[in-house]
Amino acid sequence: MNIVVKSKILVSACLLGENVRYDGKNQKLSHQYISLWKKQDRLLSICPEVVGGLPIPRSPAEINASQNTIINSEGNDVTEPFMRGAQQALALCKKHDIRFALLKESSPSCGSTTIYDGSFSGRKIAGEGITAALLKNNGVMVFSENNIEELIHSLNLEE
Repeated sequence: MNIVVKSKILVSACLLGENVRYDGKNQKLSHQYISLWKKQDRLLSICPEVVGGLPIPRSPAEINASQNTIINSEGNDVTEPFMRGAQQALALCKKHDIRFALLKESSPSCGSTTIYDGSFSGRKIAGEGITAALLKNNGVMVFSENNIEELIHSLNLEE
């Protein structure tokens, strides 16, 4: 008997409809594959900011690239809880042998190709959030809601 083990996928909790965003809301992603993966028990949900110790709701935060910090809209340095959350996401990936992540684009934690520019003006720039960068540096393939089709393709190639 040949049993195929399907890869687990780390997913931003807000994409699964959990109200964990800074504003207490979510960014639920409705996609047939999300539903399928849920039924297959393949999804592990995380909000790095919340597991890192930040409350819901919380002040919005952006990466200040020139100072290599994360600052909230009140001017407070919140780098430490962001780093703790990223480390916990990586630990979860290692514990469950997760090689794929679907993370919320533009987040200072989860953005995989864009982040806000640090000016709180709504401008986005090329860049990675803290969690996305740490996962990528440790061999996890990171995707966003904008390129979920690439994630599906990558999973199909592996399985």
